[in-house]
Amino acid sequence: MNENLEPAKNSSHTDEYVYILGNNIYINLTNKCTNKCDFCVRGAGVEDWYLNGANLWLSQEPTANDVIEALQKNNFKRYDSVVFCGYGEPLIRLETCIGIAKWLKKNGAKSVRVNTNGQANLIHNRDVSAELVGLFDCISISLNASNSADYQAVCHCCYGEVGFDSMLNFAQKCVDKGLRVVMSVVDILPKDEIIKCGEIVLKIGAEFKVRELIK
Repeated sequence: MNENLEPAKNSSHTDEYVYILGNNIYINLTNKCTNKCDFCVRGAGVEDWYLNGANLWLSQEPTANDVIEALQKNNFKRYDSVVFCGYGEPLIRLETCIGIAKWLKKNGAKSVRVNTNGQANLIHNRDVSAELVGLFDCISISLNASNSADYQAVCHCCYGEVGFDSMLNFAQKCVDKGLRVVMSVVDILPKDEIIKCGEIVLKIGAEFKVRELIK
């Protein structure tokens, strides 16, 4: 799961593929992920997990048309941002993400963001960063450690420690192409580790965020 879900007072499960948190509307494309993070609810093996009333476990993966229909039904234009983020890694379904993002840009979305673990280049065995330009207003990447060994110990990437280095490389390529990149850590990390992570993000040229762990 991409753990960058943001807590909000108001929430509703409007569709199996779309849900509302605060002033944002979220797209849930897949339950698959290349990480098994210790702080992710997936680690508990819960397949009917609800976040503030939204059940993020899919009975089947949606098509682009399924998601677009749900977005239209829920008047997506009234929300501050449309966010690709659910119970899995959205960029596993890269073509579907791109197709929906293109439609959103053509149809008046205020902002489009993807929350990702940053392993898209590993997943697709090529550099996909250029394909995101002009479609996503923000690439939000979960950093969560300052080195590959600690990252693997916490995130258990299926690719091993190379997952960390690939994530940093992906972030750098996105920044170099002019994309806004926000890299984040959870607030349960030790203070010195958070500082080290912030230094990495500064070197890449991205923005740094310390986010609250959702329990």
